[in-house]
Amino acid sequence: MTNLMLASMVGLCTTLFGTPIAIKIFRRRGWGQLIREEGPRAHYEKRGTPTMGGLVILAGAIAGYVLGHIGSEGFAPFKPSGLLAIGTTAALGGLGFVDDFIKIRKARSLGLQKRAKFLGQLIIASVFGFLALKVVDIGTDISFFRSTKLQLGLFFFIWVFLMIAASSNGVNLTDGLDGLAVGSSAQVLAAFVVIGFWQFRHPVFYDLQAHGSDPFDVAIVAAALFGACAGFLWWNTAPAKIFMGDTGSLMLGGAMAVIAILLNAQLLLIVLGGLYVVETVSVIAQVAIFKRTGKRPFLMAPIHHHFELAGWPEFTVIVRFWVLSGLSVVFGIGLFYADFLSKGGTL
Repeated sequence: MTNLMLASMVGLCTTLFGTPIAIKIFRRRGWGQLIREEGPRAHYEKRGTPTMGGLVILAGAIAGYVLGHIGSEGFAPFKPSGLLAIGTTAALGGLGFVDDFIKIRKARSLGLQKRAKFLGQLIIASVFGFLALKVVDIGTDISFFRSTKLQLGLFFFIWVFLMIAASSNGVNLTDGLDGLAVGSSAQVLAAFVVIGFWQFRHPVFYDLQAHGSDPFDVAIVAAALFGACAGFLWWNTAPAKIFMGDTGSLMLGGAMAVIAILLNAQLLLIVLGGLYVVETVSVIAQVAIFKRTGKRPFLMAPIHHHFELAGWPEFTVIVRFWVLSGLSVVFGIGLFYADFLSKGGTL
């Protein structure tokens, strides 16, 4: 427990005190946010706000993970599952950085082409899946609260790609209002801290370590990311002094998928990340219905912009969507604990 607290505190302090420095550096370099022309007019005043703050979150996560291994008996060794989680998170952050950098360099609101972005996610997911099987030695089955009997075989790599792509793009779509994505991400990551620690406390019940994955080391990664998000949120709340950009959104969404896979909680991510499901479905529905009928069900997608254009103040939308995210997280944790009790688990 001390390691988890230390990891989160290091992550928090790194972003809380490091973000103002990053804001000055990014402004000096001209790394400012570009705004969609069809977006709400209130967003135009945000043009030029420093972006790519995901780099600070990544720095906090890495620092938190490393220093989170300091204990009363010295420096604990890193585990393959934790290193794979933080390494994949960094790789996704790198992909987002390239996307953000292209936007700034070419002065447009679109960065990487969709095919290039999906190709990058495919490569990262494939490398992660290979190392997860060969180095960490996880199973190829679909999991909800723990492993199931449904083995995917080679289709496991497709499943991993779908999870990482869907989760990272879901958070990316949600990242349209000040603090909305990073605040909800902190909630989901906090849930994974609880889940990882609970699995660590009940190794016989979950039997993760027998397959190579160390839930406690993965929980340290989640704790470091949670702390980093919490510290960054201080500067990202409305009116935001900095945005995390695709560097942060692709990274955080992908990290959630990676952690869920390593903790055998793959399908549970759909419940915990209920807000991202709603945001993604709103975009799919907007496009599909418009192509079929020529009419748009929402004033604008993702759905948080619909409520903005309907007259809700930005901060009202943010807080209410945080509540929705919090309810999803609480429900997910409740399901996880209910499964534990129903299968004869005890404290």
